[in-house]
Amino acid sequence: MKTLYLLLSLTLSTLSNAWNINGLGEFSFEKLGSNLLIIHGPSGEPSVKNQGFMNNPGMIVGNKGVIIVDPGSAYSVGKNVLKEVEKITQKPIIAVFNTHVHGDHWLGNQAIIEKYPNAKIYAHPQMIIEAKNGEGDNWVNLMTTLTDGLTKDTIVTYPTDATQHLQIINLDSEQFKIHNPTITAHTNTDIMIEHINSKTLFLGDNSFVDRMGRFDSTSSMHNNIKVLQYATDLGLDYYVPGHGSSGDANHAVKPFLDYLLIVQDEVKKGYEEDLADYEIKPIALKKLKTYQNWHGFDAQFGKQIGKMLLEIEELD
Repeated sequence: MKTLYLLLSLTLSTLSNAWNINGLGEFSFEKLGSNLLIIHGPSGEPSVKNQGFMNNPGMIVGNKGVIIVDPGSAYSVGKNVLKEVEKITQKPIIAVFNTHVHGDHWLGNQAIIEKYPNAKIYAHPQMIIEAKNGEGDNWVNLMTTLTDGLTKDTIVTYPTDATQHLQIINLDSEQFKIHNPTITAHTNTDIMIEHINSKTLFLGDNSFVDRMGRFDSTSSMHNNIKVLQYATDLGLDYYVPGHGSSGDANHAVKPFLDYLLIVQDEVKKGYEEDLADYEIKPIALKKLKTYQNWHGFDAQFGKQIGKMLLEIEELD
């Protein structure tokens, strides 16, 4: 009876300490590889309901320390990610990787550095430049607005170490390889991080699952296609998208790559027939039925037809 009581108490304690976000569910690290874990964040845009949290923080446990990939969108989110880390291990965090400049992925740096001030933060050199030139503050302000002030305590904490393409980084018992084969893809600040030990690639927002990404003025849809083809050719075991569930290349890379290839093909045909973007849109839509339930499809699809058309015109 005493044993049963202890087990029940532990269960209730674990449940009460779970990161439960406003009815969206409980969020904790899920094992992908033997020492590789991911929190798969909720879908949707940053809001009061999701507390600004929406990305996929990663955690790699080395012999003596922990490495984090993309610790989230705000100080408060980073604090919750830290709590989830500490449920797995008490080893210190020794390094962080930031995949790109969009703040929903890296503003949680603040919480990590507050507790582990000697941890290095790795990022693309252009990300460091842009973050320091105002993008960091812009994202803090945006997150604060979208969450009605819930994330207002966030202070921009910049990456410390610039990376380069094919750089090998040894951290504790773990080895990482940086991939940024094009100047611009989802942004002009992207890196993909390969965890060599587990044959895993963190894609950042170069890929999504069940969610539609945005392409702004610093992006290239053509290069995003090239990057995803490059990622697939690496032949790794696991792929972690910036948003959505992780898995092999067929699950986490191919669907979004196929989407981009269909958009590219249909827009190219329309361009050759001298069609406007609004004329191409309904034609392309017929071939994209499987994507119409992806989060953000309605808001982004028309913009992406227009973006692809501009790129094709520029390349002609």
